[in-house]
Amino acid sequence: MKHTMTKLAAAMTFAGLFAGTAVAQQAEDVKVGYAGPLTGAQAHYGKDMQNGITLAVEDFNATKPVIGGKPVRIVLDSADDQADPRTGTTVAQRLVDDGIKGMLGHFNSGTTIPASRIYANAGIPQVAMATAPEYTTQGFKTAFRMMTSDTQQGSVAGEFAVKNLKVKKIAIVDDRTAYGQGLADQFEKAAKAAGGTVVDREFTNDKAVDFKAILTKIKSTNPDLVYYGGADSQAGPMAKQMKTLGFRAPLMAGEMVKTDTFLKIAGDAADGTVASLAGLPMNEMPGGADYEAKYKKRFNEDVQTYSPYAYDGAMALFNAMKAANSTDPAKYLPFLAKTDMQGVTAKHLSYDTKGDLKNGGITLYKVVGGKWTTLQSVGGK
Repeated sequence: MKHTMTKLAAAMTFAGLFAGTAVAQQAEDVKVGYAGPLTGAQAHYGKDMQNGITLAVEDFNATKPVIGGKPVRIVLDSADDQADPRTGTTVAQRLVDDGIKGMLGHFNSGTTIPASRIYANAGIPQVAMATAPEYTTQGFKTAFRMMTSDTQQGSVAGEFAVKNLKVKKIAIVDDRTAYGQGLADQFEKAAKAAGGTVVDREFTNDKAVDFKAILTKIKSTNPDLVYYGGADSQAGPMAKQMKTLGFRAPLMAGEMVKTDTFLKIAGDAADGTVASLAGLPMNEMPGGADYEAKYKKRFNEDVQTYSPYAYDGAMALFNAMKAANSTDPAKYLPFLAKTDMQGVTAKHLSYDTKGDLKNGGITLYKVVGGKWTTLQSVGGK
């Protein structure tokens, strides 16, 4: 009898272990979308953002989350929108058709804004890197940001230029994208309010590399500063050509220029360039040190500009699912709107009624000796 009971106990133990293994293997895949420029001149931005999201997915999955009584596994469905608005909407519809439960992206404002209507119509929450004010002023309850908007960034940068850099005469160039033009508009408004004068306003496009004609015209106005709303792939050549043409005025720009790529393109012409960036310097972020170490170990490279914000945006989405105990977009959306969490980039990451980040910080940087150095941080702590 004792022998029989021992065999029975062993069989039950084995069955229990098998059942446990079966449950672990039956984790439900929850598909989440990502879209950004993964090819072309802005691919480094898209990859940077994707890396941050990848880390968030891996960290969340490592907690073995159980949602709605079932173990779940986040699966990232990535797409290349080529920083192109038309491609962006095509990609958005494809991701919706793929059955994503949430959207992380797009990167560019120009792709995010038209794509946001597609996600809103499908009821899918979207957390995007886009900084143009128009993204969240459309009234879509599904739209949230990963970074501070250009309204805040442009205002801080414009005032800083006049009051801290002591410039009076400013020339402005933008690339006519939703991001570049929107940021330049906000900068101009703030600079004028602070007492500055805009002596020239020019525009180019996000594929141009020759700015000699524009710069020659601008130089005739003798500006104290040239402000550029656009990306590093244009700002780099612009800085070099400004030096060749003998500009004394420095170049100032938004966060898409505060990159190592700009430093490589511009070379020694980069020195003196000032850029604004949403958020705080890495060493001042609440979770900056741990994130840097984790990122370096995972990707064998240093943290770039956007990945910490992408990480926090992704975690906000995943935490909302957990809090709602559901991966149904309609059920976890209200929890996403009520987000209040400590992230890598902020002690209290939360959204206002439009989906903009509350208390978003802005930092001004300057290139000195070929390296970005911190000038001043405003808010965000």
